[in-house]
Amino acid sequence: MGEGDNIMAYDTNASVRPFGIRDKIGYLFGDLANDFTFIFASSYLMKFYTDVLGVSAALVGVLFLVARFVDAFTDVGMGRLVDTLPAGKNGRFRPWLKRMAIPLFIINVLMYLYPAANLPTSLKTVYMFVTYILWGSVCYTAANIPYGSMASVITAEPGERTSLSTFRSMGAMIAGILISVISPLILFRTENGAQIVIPERFTIMAVIFGVCAMICYLLCYNLTTERIQLAPKKAEKGAGFFTLAETLLTNRALLAIIGAALAMLLCQLMAQSMNIYLFTDYFKSATLLSVVSLASFIPMLLMAPIARILSEKYGKKECSIVGVAIAVLGYGALFVVHTTNPIVYIVLMLIASIGMGFFNMVIWAFITDIIDYQEVRTGSRDDGTVYAIYSFSRKAGQALAGGIGGFALSAVGYVSVAAGQPAVQQSQATLDGIYNISTAAPTIGYLVVLLLLIFVYPLGKKEVDKNVAILKERHAQEK
Repeated sequence: MGEGDNIMAYDTNASVRPFGIRDKIGYLFGDLANDFTFIFASSYLMKFYTDVLGVSAALVGVLFLVARFVDAFTDVGMGRLVDTLPAGKNGRFRPWLKRMAIPLFIINVLMYLYPAANLPTSLKTVYMFVTYILWGSVCYTAANIPYGSMASVITAEPGERTSLSTFRSMGAMIAGILISVISPLILFRTENGAQIVIPERFTIMAVIFGVCAMICYLLCYNLTTERIQLAPKKAEKGAGFFTLAETLLTNRALLAIIGAALAMLLCQLMAQSMNIYLFTDYFKSATLLSVVSLASFIPMLLMAPIARILSEKYGKKECSIVGVAIAVLGYGALFVVHTTNPIVYIVLMLIASIGMGFFNMVIWAFITDIIDYQEVRTGSRDDGTVYAIYSFSRKAGQALAGGIGGFALSAVGYVSVAAGQPAVQQSQATLDGIYNISTAAPTIGYLVVLLLLIFVYPLGKKEVDKNVAILKERHAQEK
């Protein structure tokens, strides 16, 4: 690549209003929209497949893994698309939120049609694969990739980007609280001491959360502003492939955060999906599932106001290392004690959530730092592509969580029963296996995240500040 080729120069649009609380609230609504469908699927889609449709957990695992293979193409393809298409009058990324709001609502509802339980096994399998891939690999990707890429064009200031990351995480937490607290109370009933699903309510909840997502996407579109004007990239034959290859193979910061994201999402979502089985089968209380879900979010909400202060004073990487270490200790203690007391479990889980609170608050600001790092290294600003690669890694973590979780449930002997059939009492060995999966997976996953942050991820506070200064000087010279 010659000097100046494929450089994405940018300038700040001084004619628009300054960055402020409106942008933060708007960006919060964007991830609130994402997670109304994403968290509901992460938490309850496997339960819908196994206990409403009556399919095996292993087949669900295969579905999740196949879908992530498709994502390898759709996520990166969407990233390259938003990087290369010219920006319209409403920006480069924001219009996609408006375009995809209704399609996402439709396909989200279609994923949870309880009458599909009456289909023959072959048609049931086709229904699962078609609706899930259309939701996650097509519609969700077409909204999420542009949304995530927006942060770097809303503001160029690291502190303001940290605020966007914090508000984004708050949006995810609000969705998580609403879904995790309300859903168990609506989706289950107690019958002879067992927690039984109510099939039609999965469809109802999908409609409700889908409407909420659609409204929040439109609010994000109307409240945020793209201030950084990105110049269109020169289209070079083969540039997409080679840029992607370079990004993947030589960007140490991106590789480290991909590894951390895979490990974090694997353990978080696996524990999240396992919690449904843990509390309904092991602790035999869907009500406690709501309690633990609410309790795990409270520390993160309390930490939100100080996330930017801590990151600016000590650094995102530095503070995250401390938080992840606390999470490792919390889940490690749960695995060792193997408690039958749900209160003990909730307390130790709460300690772990406190540890992960900071990291979850600023994780998206890591990506904007990596985008800057990429531009410093190569002279090319690939917001959409970098975010797409990271987004794929997160969805791969989701798939692995669902896939491994499905296989693990089968391995410990979990018996799937279609709705309307007599309830099955799971064996004690199966229940103990569910507990071990729920605690060992987060312990190992968070330990991997900790090691990657300490030994591989290069962007501490000093390096981030240096990159920001370099880019400010470079862009001033380009004007």
